[in-house]
Amino acid sequence: MEDIKVLASSISRIAEEKGISPETVIEVIEQALAAAYKKDNDRKGENIRAKLDPQTGKVKFWQVFEVVDEDMIYSEEELEGLSRKDEGVGAIEKQPGEREEIDSEEKKARFNPKKHIMIEEAKKAESKIQINEEFLVPLKADTDYGRIAAQTAKQVILQRLKEAERNAVLEEYKSKEGEVVSGVVQRIEGPNVFFDIGKTLGILIPAEQIQGENYYVGQRLYLYLRSVEATSKGPTIILSRAYPKFVSKLFEVEVPEVSSGQVEINSIAREPGFRTKVAVSTNEAGIDPIGAMVGQRGTRVMAVINSLSGEKIDIILWSENPEEFISNALSPAKVIEVQAKEKGKAIVIVAEDQLSLAIGKGGQNVRLAARLTGWKIDIQVEGSDKPVKQGGSEGATTESLALQEAEEKPKKNKQPKEEKPQKTEKPKKEKTKKKKESIKTNKDNN
Repeated sequence: MEDIKVLASSISRIAEEKGISPETVIEVIEQALAAAYKKDNDRKGENIRAKLDPQTGKVKFWQVFEVVDEDMIYSEEELEGLSRKDEGVGAIEKQPGEREEIDSEEKKARFNPKKHIMIEEAKKAESKIQINEEFLVPLKADTDYGRIAAQTAKQVILQRLKEAERNAVLEEYKSKEGEVVSGVVQRIEGPNVFFDIGKTLGILIPAEQIQGENYYVGQRLYLYLRSVEATSKGPTIILSRAYPKFVSKLFEVEVPEVSSGQVEINSIAREPGFRTKVAVSTNEAGIDPIGAMVGQRGTRVMAVINSLSGEKIDIILWSENPEEFISNALSPAKVIEVQAKEKGKAIVIVAEDQLSLAIGKGGQNVRLAARLTGWKIDIQVEGSDKPVKQGGSEGATTESLALQEAEEKPKKNKQPKEEKPQKTEKPKKEKTKKKKESIKTNKDNN
């Protein structure tokens, strides 16, 4: 009775530690017992099945046969023909691949007395048995196993438990794809960062990292579970902190109205580590979507910003009207007019003092607005008759500002270069004067 209790507690403990079901643990034990039985009784090549009763601790063994008829196996004449083909007799007359087609059409097998039983023999014991069914022959159960058999059982248990654990982890995290998980940095190997996310490790590759973000061992961060792939070494879990949907998932965690569906995030444009624009809307009366996202005194949006290492977030109101949506997307700049010209192209007119805000540093604001709205946006100053270049989301004004910045940078760098040689020339002149004076004094002494 005590042995049965120990067995039951061991099964439950292993199932809890490995994160698998007790039924799976019992299946693993049965496979190990069957392998040990084959090893101890020299039954190589046979299909042995074991059944463990966890209530009593007793084990039963069977030899499993597949029921076949004459149409499913090769006859002696056919086997002789196959052996001749293997030796190369008549291989010249046949085209390559002809034998494979014949074998695939026949779908026959060589009769193996250790695995197959003819339907006539099987019906003598079980009258209702059919072809392709399993015929079980009971075997005498062993109470003691040898050292080699016990070692075989141990190896089978360890291997099967590891496989079962991998499958359980794969199924669990496969269902979490597209969700936010919390992870701790376990180690850093070159540009790759490995996170402990619970039962396994996830990898954060450079392409999924936020630019300029530093990582250290023991650091806890929120991560987006991008994908789960099955490999020979176990599941590979790809994490991300740069994926645009990561921002919306963080808002689902922090904003109850988003998780419940009262506030909808319609679109997101993001430059990881710098700025993100989020367009929101609602169909519920009495709910301010922007206010819900920001929270009281900005607590909700600040929680998301902190999770993104200080990345700036602009929350704007989504609209079905493209002119209104583009105007909102260029916030914080104040737009005078939006002219929707061709399909997917728009001209935005702003005051001269709002031009830098509308374009943003390096064209960031208008670039994010174009991604958010799906329109190609060109900025034009009020009263300007300059033709706007089509085809670029940043427009002609953005290009001119970028050229001005590029011209100013080399001018600033040239000044310190000219000062350096002036400082180094002075001590050289003083040294030459001292040398001439020393030569004159030597002549006078002589």
